[in-house]
Amino acid sequence: MKEINGSGNPAEGKYKIERRESSLPRIGVFGVGYFKYWAQFEGLLDALLAKQKVLIEKIEKNNAEVIDFGLVDDAQSAYDLVPKLQAENLDLIFCDMLTYATSSTFGTIIKNINVPIVLVALQPDKAMDYSKASTYMQLYNDDVCSLPEFAGVAVRMGKKVPDVIIGTLHDDPESERMIGDYCRMANVLHGLKTARIGHIGHPIEAMLDMHTDSTMLTAHFGVHIVQCEANEIVGNYSNKVSEAEVTEEEKRILSFFDTPDPVSDPISEKLKKEDLNVAAGVSVALKKFVEDKNLDGLAYYYNGEDQSETQLVMSNLIVGNSILTSSGFPMCGESDLKCCMAMFIMDRFGIGGSFAEFHPVDFKENFVLVGHDGPHNLSIAQGKPVLRSLKKYHGKPGFGAGVEFKIKEGPITMLSISSTYEGKFKFVIAEGESVEGPIPPTGNTNTRGFFKPDVRTFLTNWIKEGPTHHFALGIGHHAKSIQKIANYLNIESVIVV
Repeated sequence: MKEINGSGNPAEGKYKIERRESSLPRIGVFGVGYFKYWAQFEGLLDALLAKQKVLIEKIEKNNAEVIDFGLVDDAQSAYDLVPKLQAENLDLIFCDMLTYATSSTFGTIIKNINVPIVLVALQPDKAMDYSKASTYMQLYNDDVCSLPEFAGVAVRMGKKVPDVIIGTLHDDPESERMIGDYCRMANVLHGLKTARIGHIGHPIEAMLDMHTDSTMLTAHFGVHIVQCEANEIVGNYSNKVSEAEVTEEEKRILSFFDTPDPVSDPISEKLKKEDLNVAAGVSVALKKFVEDKNLDGLAYYYNGEDQSETQLVMSNLIVGNSILTSSGFPMCGESDLKCCMAMFIMDRFGIGGSFAEFHPVDFKENFVLVGHDGPHNLSIAQGKPVLRSLKKYHGKPGFGAGVEFKIKEGPITMLSISSTYEGKFKFVIAEGESVEGPIPPTGNTNTRGFFKPDVRTFLTNWIKEGPTHHFALGIGHHAKSIQKIANYLNIESVIVV
């Protein structure tokens, strides 16, 4: 995702939304081989280690911290490696299939390590020169030879068959893409381990599909839910926000948004000065709150007494939340913690993650509007997002600035995290297309979502999987990668088609 700034040009503009700094995922790499080959074939071991160095360089290009554990070539070296892998707090491991290796180099590792392992078989030559072929050359290119053996041993050890990357070491865009995807999955897993997700209030009108046991979120995702109070933000707004900070924040907000005249919706107006002033003050207060609580995300909903300062502040988090969400800090309205987790996963995977639900269907053109009111991820907007003053927030208390835009045109992915009768989580995933066309000028996000085979069939199939009515919306087609994250977390998942 590109850095956002007020000029609309990634290279210009005084005001920028920069990604929040976070630590890199820790990825371990170890190679496998067969110790008997080294004395038989001079130079083979060094040639294999050079192959492993190339893989490490490919991984390091994907913003990851790589720990090289060298080569495992017999059972004892595999047993010796286990405690070293366990000590490094790894998020993902690549096993480099350098040549044939007996599964004794892998059995104890797959049995004792709970970190996801990916078997990488990248052959150095696209094909052997058969006229000059030798046993040495075969062993140098024997990357796939042990894959069936390693897969079978994983099953015998009571584990799932590891994911596999098969390709060539050089000039292979598909294997490069897969390595990048796994590094981004590692970034998701890394973020979940230590994330502090704030929670304020309760689901709006007791939406039963959204209620969530915070302890179960820790059990299944690793995150810690920080129970917060609305008055902590309201107090910042009242006592810790200066007029100079508000003025500067107003300029910053206006640099990111257009403020057009109203069109057809009678509850929308051109952005009013007083609404901008409140939104800017609340945005500053919110940033102070996030820093004080050391949060990585927030799900919130809080009514407050009618016409009170609490209601004013808590109903005007939308603009500040949208800016924070765009910087890598997912914010979810209506106090939906599960949707906040879906947004967090998409954000750390690098595909955005905006708060969404289904809006009216267009049966004439075969699409459904996908969007929501409240905070959204500006980093995946098509064009410059819009701010409108709304006389009322439909279904909620208060009034003020609303954020309106559509998701970038092109492929999109949806992730709903639901709960089952047994109290377990479930990923409901789908892919579609964001297509060009007008959206309602209502101060909310809306995207024209096209889904195969047709909108009626897709929605029927989606609903049958029991999703929550909220989901995270990201750019690109990444359903299979998100499903792998679910597998790593031992969470049920389904891709709706």
